[in-house]
Amino acid sequence: MESGSTPDFTKGIPVDDLQNGGMIQGRVSDEDVILARHADEFFAVGAGCTHYHGPLAEGLIVGDELRCPLHHACFSLRTGMALCAPAFDAIHRWRVERVADRVFVREKLPALAQWPEANTRRPPNSPSSVVIVGGGAAGLAAADMLRRKGYDGPVTVISADDSAPYDRPNVSKDYLQEPIPDEWMNLRVPDFYKEQGIELVLNSRVSSIDPRQKQVRLENGGTYNFGALLLATGADVVKLPIPGARDSDAFYVRTWSDARVIFKRAATAKQVVVVGSSFIGLEVAASLRSRGLDVHVVGREDQPFERALGPEVGQFFRALHESHGVICHMGKTVTGMDGDGAVLNDGTKLRADFLVLGVGVRPAVALAEQAGLKIDRGVVVNEYLETSAPGIFAAGDIARWPDPHSGQQIRVEHWVVAERQGQVAARNILGHRERYEAVPFFWTQQFGVALKYVGHAEKWDAVEIDGNLDAKNCAVSYKQGGKTVAVATIGRDFQSLQIEAGMEASLRKLTRATHR
Repeated sequence: MESGSTPDFTKGIPVDDLQNGGMIQGRVSDEDVILARHADEFFAVGAGCTHYHGPLAEGLIVGDELRCPLHHACFSLRTGMALCAPAFDAIHRWRVERVADRVFVREKLPALAQWPEANTRRPPNSPSSVVIVGGGAAGLAAADMLRRKGYDGPVTVISADDSAPYDRPNVSKDYLQEPIPDEWMNLRVPDFYKEQGIELVLNSRVSSIDPRQKQVRLENGGTYNFGALLLATGADVVKLPIPGARDSDAFYVRTWSDARVIFKRAATAKQVVVVGSSFIGLEVAASLRSRGLDVHVVGREDQPFERALGPEVGQFFRALHESHGVICHMGKTVTGMDGDGAVLNDGTKLRADFLVLGVGVRPAVALAEQAGLKIDRGVVVNEYLETSAPGIFAAGDIARWPDPHSGQQIRVEHWVVAERQGQVAARNILGHRERYEAVPFFWTQQFGVALKYVGHAEKWDAVEIDGNLDAKNCAVSYKQGGKTVAVATIGRDFQSLQIEAGMEASLRKLTRATHR
């Protein structure tokens, strides 16, 4: 094989070209394929992640799993199945044959719709029916996992949204920049719910839950009985009163409907003021600036992201935005609207065709509180994501769980965390008793710069920067008591995967030592 050429796997490659834990990208007919090695086993799978088509050849092999460098989706090399979110669909597989000292890739294998251990009968110890309150990341992930694990009982997803589950991260990112087809936003094609026998109830709010009678009541008077219940109600935006602002002046970003309104309003606007300098606010600012609008950001903190990522990373993102023409007003607040302008607390008036407010969210715990579940800055769950009421689980933005990595009870408002919790909750609804031990992960992307974050640091006493922020190539470690509790990376996607895997390995080592 010539240097730099793409190997044709049907012609075989030498066994010694592929080291343990390594992979090579090549082709089979007209398809890109990865040939991977785990010990003395060889696997051939599709080269593109089924989430955002990330280049899996640039990912990481952990045992017999393949992890995507973009958003840390994980696939089984043996089955092709998506083991954990944000990917749901399997990657393709091909049969591999070793002949003497060469490895050949043969015919494509059939795709798997269920986990290998699932069968057509209902799993033992599973409930008579499952009701999921919330049609976001956690709710959809749970419903999908129930079916993939072979559960054939009734599954109902009740959502206050007017749209089927969609890719919420895009609401503040790509969707505001340019029109995105519905099929790109929908997490599942419309026929999925009918084919899987999932009842999707939209535009519906639950008014009460009766844990004893195992019944959910809707505001319209309808009722649903459940054998098991998953609360995935997410979070509500924090409303910020702006004296003098009309409804047509100020918009929030939480739903796809919100994004549609802002996208349309931006088409005739020249200048916008974004109130809030955390992830949603700055993602919106970057998106609207990319459309040519004059954008001003007003934030309470001295630097963007300061509470979440520290002043060093905050200063980097501020400089990034300012280099693209965004004007930042830090350490300021908006006190009102006066005619066609927003007035700041120092008297400054900024012309604004409209405002976008992204000042945070609160966990939507009212239903859980009404039902008598234990609440502590969220819905308290155990390591299996079960609430204080047997048979009722919680996942996503509302769930406060015992995080084994930090040793603290934490709540995290991030997309991938919600999806992975929905998947684990579904398996536990079916009696698997699986601890939720995933390392928290999130990402943000602004002006083409992506930051990946693994772990969880509500506070830290030291920050170590390896590399250079300005060069967009660095790893920022957040430490507490000498221990690394979280790491943010820019331009180091492979290292982010390694750090995540290292945190998992440390937990396994600790668990083994504890149970000796």
